[in-house]
Amino acid sequence: ARVITGKFMTVDEVLETVKRDSLFYRNSGGGVTASGGEATAQPEFLIELFRRCRESGIHTALDTTGHVPWETLQKVLEHTDLVLYDIKHMDPARHRELTGVDNALILENARRISRMAKPMWIRFPLVPGCNDSEENLRATGKFTLELGINQIDILPYHRLGTGKYHRLGREYPLPDARSYREDEIEKIKAMLQALGLEARIA
Repeated sequence: ARVITGKFMTVDEVLETVKRDSLFYRNSGGGVTASGGEATAQPEFLIELFRRCRESGIHTALDTTGHVPWETLQKVLEHTDLVLYDIKHMDPARHRELTGVDNALILENARRISRMAKPMWIRFPLVPGCNDSEENLRATGKFTLELGINQIDILPYHRLGTGKYHRLGREYPLPDARSYREDEIEKIKAMLQALGLEARIA
């Protein structure tokens, strides 16, 4: 049977929850990160939440796929301190095959954010056999450097989400994918570092 594990909340309710830990945020340098799914799919809610967080001195970070109309993203960014930006694949055809959408808007939005001089971290979800070819690794690293960013966070694939699909009665889309060995991750990390990037395992 399916069970509801989340709940609907107003901006006031979220902010009240956030403020309980505001002292911790200030002492640790942390704050609030909106992610998803795609957090910008609820732009009015997100803008109001981020605006009020910043009024309260709470740092705001947006984790996004970048596949968002620029007009919407720009409004959210006005209230965002840091962007965590996912780059899944540099080849448009392969990106469409993997995600269902072209990557042109994603790459252009990354360039636009870079021109704003908005602090941004590039996050690279790494999936065996999908986007870990040497060609794509080099293209992703080169694009990151072109944005004026010298750091990339590698997010290696793991199988921790398989149970969620099972509980939803859905077929897991990567049944044959395996987790990376540590030596494989280190090799990929070294390749990105050789391009001049600081590569971190996130």
